Amino acid sequence: MRRLLPDNTRPIRAMCADVVRPYAGFLKEVALESLWPTRCAVCDAPGELLCARCAAALPAVDRWRACPLCGAPLGAVQCSECNDVMLAALGRETLPFDGCASAVGFNDDTGRIVKTWKDGGERRLVEVMAARMALVAEPSWIAEGPTVTPVPATEAALRRRGFDHGWELARTVAQALDLPLAQLLNRPRASDQRKLGKQERASNIAGRFAARPGTLMPRSALLVDDVCTTGATLFSACDALRAAGVERIFALTFARVQ
Repeated sequence: MRRLLPDNTRPIRAMCADVVRPYAGFLKEVALESLWPTRCAVCDAPGELLCARCAAALPAVDRWRACPLCGAPLGAVQCSECNDVMLAALGRETLPFDGCASAVGFNDDTGRIVKTWKDGGERRLVEVMAARMALVAEPSWIAEGPTVTPVPATEAALRRRGFDHGWELARTVAQALDLPLAQLLNRPRASDQRKLGKQERASNIAGRFAARPGTLMPRSALLVDDVCTTGATLFSACDALRAAGVERIFALTFARVQ
């Protein structure tokens, strides 16, 4: 039989709740760490989301060796990604953005970070990624006060993952850079890009992005994505922003395939 506490215990219960409430988050973290300890996304060592050794070993993109136009990691002298021949193969004469940068090169380790964040349930990794991205955003871009906006995920990706990874990354980058944030593009209707080649990716995603109806477009935008593989997705998203009236567009990604 359930025993009911007398009414005169209510002030005591309220006081106890007031004492416990500030520590609720801490107690929750302690419980979670006891059941599922935090582990490094790269080496699986317990303790941190990304241990110091693995963080130091990530292939950071050297801005002095990267292409000043498209951000390709080794394109400072002669870029193999945005030269006239490569652009012509994609049906383009110029790049659709005014600048592009990536924090790290894509390899097994950085790929594991992205996969663990998007598909492995470790959403706290977005802070690690955004912090790295904020470091490589050009000061001249930030000085323009661009609106941060994500490359939006498809509806299929949203259903599969249960969260909007593009928006989450853009929001965290915007907070790190103290810039405004807005969803400027609709979700694309496109097949999964991951198993497609360069020209197939370009054809698959071309024209699939569009500005959100009724959205006031800023003069400049900082387009955020997790990985730049061939540039096809960034190109298409930039085309939509440009068509909607955005004058200056910069692109920022966590990883870049070299």
